[in-house]
Amino acid sequence: MDKVLKQIIQHIRDNHHFLLSGGAGSGKTYTLVQTIKQIISEYPTALIACITYTNAAVHEIENRVNHENLRVSTIHDFLWSCISNFQSELRDSIIELINNEQLPRVANLTIPVDSNFFNKEGDIQSIRYKEYLRIKEGIISHDEVIVIANYMFAKYPKLCQIVVGSYPFILIDEYQDTNPLVVDIFLNQFTKHTERQHCVGFFGDSMQAIYDEGIGDIAMYINPLGQVYEVKKEQNRRSPKAVIDLANKIRLDDLTQRPSEDKTAPNMLDGQIKAGKVLFFHSQTDSVSIDNVRSYLIKNEGWNFDDIQGTKELNLTHNLISEKAGFHTLMDIHRGDAIMKYRDRIKSFVEKHSLDTATLTFEQVLLMLEDQFTEEKERKKFRPTPAMKQFIDSRQDLFAYALSLNFDDFVRMYVSPDQLIDDKKQAEDESNKKGTKRSELVRHLMKIERCIYLYSKGDISTFLQVTEKQVRTLSDKQVIRDAIEQITKVGDKTIEEIINLADELGIVKKDDALERYSIQCSYVYDRTMKVPYREVQELYKYLEGLTPFSTQHKTKGTEFDNILVILDNGNWNNYNFEKLFTAREEELSNSVVRRTFKIFYVCCTRTKENLAVFYHKPSKEVLSKAEEWFGIDNMIEI
Repeated sequence: MDKVLKQIIQHIRDNHHFLLSGGAGSGKTYTLVQTIKQIISEYPTALIACITYTNAAVHEIENRVNHENLRVSTIHDFLWSCISNFQSELRDSIIELINNEQLPRVANLTIPVDSNFFNKEGDIQSIRYKEYLRIKEGIISHDEVIVIANYMFAKYPKLCQIVVGSYPFILIDEYQDTNPLVVDIFLNQFTKHTERQHCVGFFGDSMQAIYDEGIGDIAMYINPLGQVYEVKKEQNRRSPKAVIDLANKIRLDDLTQRPSEDKTAPNMLDGQIKAGKVLFFHSQTDSVSIDNVRSYLIKNEGWNFDDIQGTKELNLTHNLISEKAGFHTLMDIHRGDAIMKYRDRIKSFVEKHSLDTATLTFEQVLLMLEDQFTEEKERKKFRPTPAMKQFIDSRQDLFAYALSLNFDDFVRMYVSPDQLIDDKKQAEDESNKKGTKRSELVRHLMKIERCIYLYSKGDISTFLQVTEKQVRTLSDKQVIRDAIEQITKVGDKTIEEIINLADELGIVKKDDALERYSIQCSYVYDRTMKVPYREVQELYKYLEGLTPFSTQHKTKGTEFDNILVILDNGNWNNYNFEKLFTAREEELSNSVVRRTFKIFYVCCTRTKENLAVFYHKPSKEVLSKAEEWFGIDNMIEI
C-alpha cells in the first residue's frame, strides 16, 4: 500500500471525511479504485456509493471494480435514487420550491400554486425524472433534481438518516465539478441530521474546476477550519518533465507536482522521466494563421494532424472550430441570427409597454409599433440596429418568412449553440442522456449518422437496436445495404432531403419529437432544412472525436501525445488570455483570471509528449512572461 493510500485509509479508520488533491496525471482514479477495494476488504458488509461526473466514468470504475456492495452512478442518478421513493414529500417540496421561485425554468406557471396542484393537472400518480421538463405532468429534468434533493435533505432529517444508514461510505470523483448544493448535502445536512458514523471522500483537483456550476474547491471545509482532512498526491505519471515544470508555474495553489517514483509509469523512459517539449509560437503579422503553425509542427517536429488519437488542436469555443471542421452554417444558425436578435429587441419593447400581441404576426406587431409610437426617439428603440439592418437587407426572403410568423410563437422559439453541440457528452452511449441540451432535430440527425457509422463499422447488432429496420431474411439485409448506400452518398443533398430519404427507407423514421420541434421552432427548423447534409456528416465526426479539433473544455479527462493550444478567446468575455500572462498578484482572485488559468492548465496537462501554444499578436508583457514560462529557446516567431 503506497503512502497516499495509507493516509486515506487511516482517515477512514479515524472516521474522518477526506479530500485527495491530485494534479493532472497523478492517477486519482487509480487511487479511488484502490480505496474502494480496501474499504471492501476492511468493511465487507458496508455499502459504498461512488459518485462520478459522467456515465463514461461510471463504466470505467465498474470495469475496474466489480462487487455487489459497490453502487456507482452519476450524482443526478444517485440523488434521484435517494428521493424518488418519497413521492408525497417530493410533491410537497416541488410545490414549495415553485412558490418560492427556487426551481429553474418554471416561471411560466401561475405562482403560487396550491397544494392540490398535481392532482388538478391530471391526477399524477408519481413524479418522474426524464431528460426534459414538464412540471404540470409531474416530470422533472436534470436541472431540477439537485435543487429538489437539497431542499428535501434539509427539510426531512429522516431522509439523511436513511441514506447515511444505507451508505456509510460515499466517494465523490471529480469533486471540483460537483454542485455546491450537493456538497452542502453531504457535509452539512448529513452532519446536522444524523449521528451515524459515515465517511465522505472527495477526489479531484481544484485547478481542473472549469465548469461554472461546480464548487471549484472545498477550502472552507478543510481541517483545521472544517471537517475534511486533505491528502495530497504530488506525483505525475502522465506528463514529461517540461510539461510538469510549466504546469507547476501555472497552478494557483500550493500543490507542486513531481515526476513519478514508479519507473514503469507512462511518462518514464528507461527509468528516467521523459524530457518532452513545450513550444510557444507567436506572430505580429496579420497574414499568419494557425495553418502556418501546423505546417511548422508537421515539417520540423514530425506532428501528424491526421492521427486523431495522438494529436489534438484545442480551441476555446465551437465557433472557432466550426469553419475548420466544416459545419459553420449549422453553427451560424444555432448562434441565433440578426433577425432573431431583432425579434428579441421588439419583444423587450413590447413587454416594457405591456402591449397585446396575442393574435398578431411579427409584421403586424411592427406596423402596430410604427402606428402607436410616432416620436423618433421612441422609434429608435424598436427599429433594427445598423448591423441587424445589414443582415435583414441581405436576407429579404428570410425576413419575409419571419414577418409571416405569429409573433408570440416566434418569441418562444429558442436557439443556442448548446442545441447543436452538447459539450458534456463524454461517450457514445450518452447522446440521449438526461440533461442533454441538443435539440430534437439535432438528435434525429445524429441518429441517422450513428446508424450509418454503426453499419459501416460492422456493428450490426447495435445498428439494429438504433434503426427501425427489421432483418428477417437475406433480402432484408440487401435492402438495408442499399438504403445505407443511398443515404451515405449525399452529394449536394440538403438535410431535408436526407431526413425524408431515411424516413422513406425506414432507417430512421420521423417521430413525434421531430414533428413537435418543426412546429415549435419552425424558424430554426426551416433554415436548417436547407443546409447541405455534408455539414451534418462533419458535425458527427467532430462530436465523436473523429477530427483533430476539440474545445479546451471537452478535452478534460483525455490525453494525447501532442497538444496544440490556440490562445484566442473568440470574443468570450469569460476568459482573458492576455491576463494569463500579465495578471498581477492582486488580480489572481478575479474570477475571469482564475478561470483562464484553469482552462490553460487543463489544456497543457493533456499531453504525454509535446505541447505547442499559439498566441497571435502578443504584447511585450505577454512575450516576457511566456519567455519565463517556456524558456527563450522554445519561443518561435512565425
